[in-house]
Amino acid sequence: MTKQTTDDRTDNTRTLVVRVDSAEQTRNEFVERLQAMEQGEDTSSRHVLDLPNEAAVSRLTSETNLSLIRMVANEKPRSMRAAADAVDRGYKEVHTNLTELAELGVIDLIAVNGRTKRPEFNFDRIVVDLPMDDDDRTEPATV
Repeated sequence: MTKQTTDDRTDNTRTLVVRVDSAEQTRNEFVERLQAMEQGEDTSSRHVLDLPNEAAVSRLTSETNLSLIRMVANEKPRSMRAAADAVDRGYKEVHTNLTELAELGVIDLIAVNGRTKRPEFNFDRIVVDLPMDDDDRTEPATV
């Protein structure tokens, strides 16, 4: 599921590596990570998000979503409504975007006082790793 890359930092920068990968490769890497953990290796610095296709990467990296992620990372809004106010957009639109980002696994939505959800982004940077070899692509991108 995860793999250390040359882009991982040793200066306490938390990097989320986003890539397009097959379910089989993800399972194999998950097993490798479990084995490493069983042997006492530290795997906590490995943060990889495997997306099913390039269309999912495109949704993640849209200008609107990247702007929203940056705002959540920097301003740490206390609710979705506060996030909508911070980006000067409608609540419904921001709620939809944040929910989609949570479904992709990029943003966490933390329940606070019942119905209110606080968005969190727990990384300092995103690195997108896309294969250029057609043999490495898992599904064709449809946008």
